[in-house]
Amino acid sequence: MPSTSAPTALPRFRRRWAAVAGLMVLSPISAEYLIGYGESRPLELLVGLLVLAPLYGSVAVLIREITRRTGRGWPTILLLSAAFGVIQAGLIDQSLFNYEVHAGDPDWANEPQHTLISGLGVDAASLLTYVGGHVIWSFAAPIAVVESCAARIADRRWLGRAGLSAMAALWALGAVLVHLDAAADSTASAVQLSGAALVAAALIAAAFTVWPAHHPSSSRAPSWRLVGTVTGVAWGASQLLPATWLGLTVNVATLVVLGRLLLRWARSQGWGRSHMLAAAGSALVVRAALSFLVEPLAGGTGAVKYAVNAIMLAGVTVLLYLAARRLHREEPSTF
Repeated sequence: MPSTSAPTALPRFRRRWAAVAGLMVLSPISAEYLIGYGESRPLELLVGLLVLAPLYGSVAVLIREITRRTGRGWPTILLLSAAFGVIQAGLIDQSLFNYEVHAGDPDWANEPQHTLISGLGVDAASLLTYVGGHVIWSFAAPIAVVESCAARIADRRWLGRAGLSAMAALWALGAVLVHLDAAADSTASAVQLSGAALVAAALIAAAFTVWPAHHPSSSRAPSWRLVGTVTGVAWGASQLLPATWLGLTVNVATLVVLGRLLLRWARSQGWGRSHMLAAAGSALVVRAALSFLVEPLAGGTGAVKYAVNAIMLAGVTVLLYLAARRLHREEPSTF
């Protein structure tokens, strides 16, 4: 079992705060902007970061800090990400329970598209989209990419107590602002909110009872190119499958198979940060590429929308290239 003690000395201020700032920005961009369903005007996107960075970025930083400080690994990151996904979608903006807005519409009720679990008052496809989306794109992928950019300090804590307190305060402020904006339109019941809180608490508890597997396999890890290709196909499928029970079943099965495959590969000889970067980077690239097919919620698919999509895709590509170059200096044998 790994030690739970954190390094006594923090890395250099410039290095660690550059990493923190990078994660604060990449997390909300990956969560909200890459897919292209929101506002497309550059000024509004920049202003939106003032709320989204505290709401998403601070959580990504806290999840990473808690995990590294306690000596845990990716199981803890994923479980904490799922917990905050439930908190975000079930308690803060309560989008998980928005099906009530359509429940009185007989046309919607008779459509085969929805996957409503009537006993819970939750649409299963929305549950996977919101919570699963937070796990992959809001937190896990940005953490993996930024740690690749800061490989020398990736296993160390980046913040002291004051920094942790600041992150928690920023998240609370962002959560309150979003909740106040969304609460007026919420139809969630007290039972639904209590259920979401219990699920989040259970996920948090599970995050502190699991440890990464320490039984390495004798098999050889695949190349990072194969990892990126396989994960990219899986991420694309998860975004393109229809929101029907059949589509949801295939989607869940795909993600389960991918998870088991990544777990098996991660225990193989030669697995390193280059493989993690390939898996996480492919998620960002797929999300940015699919934005060209997405119509914004406010409508309109003009030149500005496509220009923003292109800039986002180019930015992700450059970021991954720079991260790979940094890793190449640290792990030349894996490239």
